[in-house]
Amino acid sequence: MKLFSSYSLGPLALKNRVVMAPMTRCRAENNIPTDLMAEYYAQRASAGLIITEGTAPSKNGLGYARIPGIYSSEQVEGWKKVTQAVHDKGGKIFVQLMHTGRVSHPLNMETDARIVAPSAIALSGEMYTDQEGNKPYPVPEEMTSADIKEAIQEFVSASKNAIESGMDGVELHGANGYLINQFLSPITNQRTDEYRGSPENRNRFAVEVAKGVVEAIGADKVGIRISPYGVFNDLAPFEGIDEQYLALVDALNELDILYLHIVDHSGMGAPEVPKSIKQKLKSAFKSTFISSGGLDKEKAEGILEAEEGDLVAFGRPFIANPDLVERLKENAEIATPDFDTFYTPGEKGYTDYTVAVAH
Repeated sequence: MKLFSSYSLGPLALKNRVVMAPMTRCRAENNIPTDLMAEYYAQRASAGLIITEGTAPSKNGLGYARIPGIYSSEQVEGWKKVTQAVHDKGGKIFVQLMHTGRVSHPLNMETDARIVAPSAIALSGEMYTDQEGNKPYPVPEEMTSADIKEAIQEFVSASKNAIESGMDGVELHGANGYLINQFLSPITNQRTDEYRGSPENRNRFAVEVAKGVVEAIGADKVGIRISPYGVFNDLAPFEGIDEQYLALVDALNELDILYLHIVDHSGMGAPEVPKSIKQKLKSAFKSTFISSGGLDKEKAEGILEAEEGDLVAFGRPFIANPDLVERLKENAEIATPDFDTFYTPGEKGYTDYTVAVAH
């Protein structure tokens, strides 16, 4: 099967085409990766590639309770334990750089951090905080030109930290309504400067971040995740969306980045991403294309056989099945995760799932 065949991802030799998708798990302590996190990722190192949970490139990017960052020396030291543990098991690992933008609350951040976004438009609903439970989302500060330059630099610094920590590369989180995606969407980007209006202008921040990171660590260590047609965090499809994302891909092609990772959350109740735009993006992008979204073995193999993706990402199946690759190979039962422990502290529902197939 293609699923279990090796694959050359730029300079990296992947042992199979199974990618562990990024999943927020909220197990960091004081936003620092822990020994428990190292154990969790090492348990899943049979994936061809692991992409970590969303990790803040700066204190302004810390949206959720107990998510890790990669902007301090303590965080870099914490990630070194993770990368060492994964590499010792023969795995490859990228960190996902996630600046949450307006998807944040002061109680989840450092005291001097700011909630910034392209425009001063609050997200509807509430966000969980450890201190006071659910709280309404605040109105973010509209970013100045200086704020934008600073945020780009934060991604650049975080990418350098990632390489210092032993990561094989970084994934820029341009999906799911976080900061890069907030610039891409006219719903959240209602600026009046060069970052707004035309598709090229709305793409500008994403491209400038990618360019800065490529210049800092090399194009062969940089991927990006996008979610056209995504509705997470108050976003929605908009007129001209296909053309805008194709223009974004053209700009990313100029930078020779390593991969494009497409989000499709239709398996979790979101509207389906039209097959037509996936095909257009796959055709337009000149390097590795990662497909994701509610996959099982049969669907994943179908995508690879039809050349609709070069790699396939699994998310939730990896939570309860640390040995997912082996289970898929042996057609063993896929365990169901405990939803109540997705975001809770400690090892329960995190590192205590059993291995079904002997290695």
